[in-house]
Amino acid sequence: MNFLTRRFARAPEGTAALFFIQIFATLGFAVLYSTLVLYATKHLGLGVREATALMGVFGAFNYGLHLFGGYLGGRFLSNRKLFVGSMALQVVGCACIASGTLPMFYVGLALFLTGSGFNVTCINMMLTQRFTPEDPRRESAFLWNYAGMNVGFFVGFSAAGYFQATESYSSLFIFATLGNFVSIILVLLTWKTLADRNTMLLDATPKQFRVRQIAGIGIVMIIVPIVWFMLQRPGGTETILKGISAAVALTLIYLTVRHQDRRERRNMTAYLILTIGSLMFWSLYQMAPNGLMLFAVHNVNLTVGPVKIQPQWIQNINTVCIVLGGPIFAALFTRMRARGWRIDIPQQFAASLLLMATAFFILTLGIKLADADGNSDFIWLFLNYVLQSVGELLISPIGYAMIGKLAPRQYQGIMMGSWMLVTGLASLFAGDFSGMIPNPTGTTAVATNPGYAKLFTELGLGSLAVGVALVALIPLLRKLITDKAETIPSEAPAVVVPVV
Repeated sequence: MNFLTRRFARAPEGTAALFFIQIFATLGFAVLYSTLVLYATKHLGLGVREATALMGVFGAFNYGLHLFGGYLGGRFLSNRKLFVGSMALQVVGCACIASGTLPMFYVGLALFLTGSGFNVTCINMMLTQRFTPEDPRRESAFLWNYAGMNVGFFVGFSAAGYFQATESYSSLFIFATLGNFVSIILVLLTWKTLADRNTMLLDATPKQFRVRQIAGIGIVMIIVPIVWFMLQRPGGTETILKGISAAVALTLIYLTVRHQDRRERRNMTAYLILTIGSLMFWSLYQMAPNGLMLFAVHNVNLTVGPVKIQPQWIQNINTVCIVLGGPIFAALFTRMRARGWRIDIPQQFAASLLLMATAFFILTLGIKLADADGNSDFIWLFLNYVLQSVGELLISPIGYAMIGKLAPRQYQGIMMGSWMLVTGLASLFAGDFSGMIPNPTGTTAVATNPGYAKLFTELGLGSLAVGVALVALIPLLRKLITDKAETIPSEAPAVVVPVV
C-alpha cells in the first residue's frame, strides 16, 4: 500500500481514484466475458455455434458502443455522469440475467452491454484529461490503470470459475452486481476530483447544456431496446455492425484527409495505419472466451498435479501477467528511454503482432506433441496466454495513451471510441474464426486436432504477415508521428472541417 501511495503521489490528482474505480468496474464484465459461452450452452441450452455467434456479438456491442461513449461523453453528458449511468445499467442488467430465464437473459444482456459499452471510454477520457499532450507520465498511468483493470478481471474470473464448478449462476451474477455498485460509490466519493477538463460540453451555454443533457439521456435509453432486438438476431447484427465499422473507417479517413493542421493530419494518418495492426491483434485475442475456451475444455489436459483447472481460471494467466507486467513495463520503458533506448509506438505495436503469431504457433506445436488421446499438455496453452498477455501490454494501454498524443482536441473522444470499436469488430472476426473450429459434440480430441492445428497455423501466419509489415513501416510511422506544429500557409484556401 505504501508503494501505491508513493507511486500515485507523483501522478495528477484523480489518477489513483481511477485506478481503484477501474478494478471494481471491471468485475461484472469479467464474469460475463468468461462465462457467457458456457452459461449459454449448459444452462440456456443454446448450440455451440449459436453461443459463439452470440459471444461475437456480445464483444462487438461492448466495444462498438465505446464509439457512442466517446461521442456522448464530453459533448452531451460529462464523462463522470455517463459513467455512473452506465454502471447503473450494468447493475440492473446483471440482476436480470441472474433470474436464469432466456427472455430475461436477453433483457439483462441489453442493459449490461449498453452500460459496459459506454463506461470504458469514460474512464479512459477522464484519465487522459489528467495529462497535457506532452506529459511523459501518460503512458505509465495507462499501464497502471490497465493493471487495475486486470485486477478486476482476476477477481471476476476466479469467482466465475468457483461458481461454475457448482453451476451456481444466479449467485455469480449477483456477485457481479456488487462490484459494479462499488464502482458507483467510488465515483460519487471523488465526484469533484473527476470533473471533465477541456471538453466541448464545458463551452456550452446553460441552455445548450440542459438540451444536451436531455438528448444524451434519451440516446442512452433508445440504445437499450435496439441492442435487445439485435442480440436475438446475431447473423444480421454481425453484418450491420461490420457495415457501421466500415462507415466509421471511411469517416475517419475523410476527416484525416480534410484536416487543416499538417502535424495533426500526419498523426491521424499514423493512427489509421496502426489501427490495422490493432484489428489483427484483437481478432486473435478475442478468441480466448470463444474458440480457445472450447479447445481448452475438449482438447487440453486441464489437470495439473492434483488440481482440476476450471475453464475461467485459464484466463487468469492473462490477468496475472497484466497486473505484474503493467507496472514492470512502465518502469522498464522509463529507465530504458532514460538510457538512450528508442522505444516508441510503432515498435511496440509490431512486437505485439509478432508475439501473437508465436503464441498460435505454440498451440500448433502442442497439438503435434499431444498424448495418445489427443490432449495437449496444459503448458502449451499457458505459454500461449503468456505471449498474448505481453503482446496486449504493448498494444492496448499503449494504444489508449496514444490517443492523447495523436488525436486533435475536437476528435479525441471519437478517436478513443473508434479505437475501441476496432476491438468490437475484432470480436466479430474472432467469432468467425471460432466458427471454423470443429464442433466438439460427439467427437474426440484426436478427431478435432487436425482442424485446430490448421486453423491456428493459418491465424499465426496472418499475424506474422501483419507484424512484419508493421516492422517495415516503422520508419514511415516515425516520420508521421511528430510533435512540431505545422499548419497550411496563410495564402492557401481554408478547408472546412465538418462538425461531428
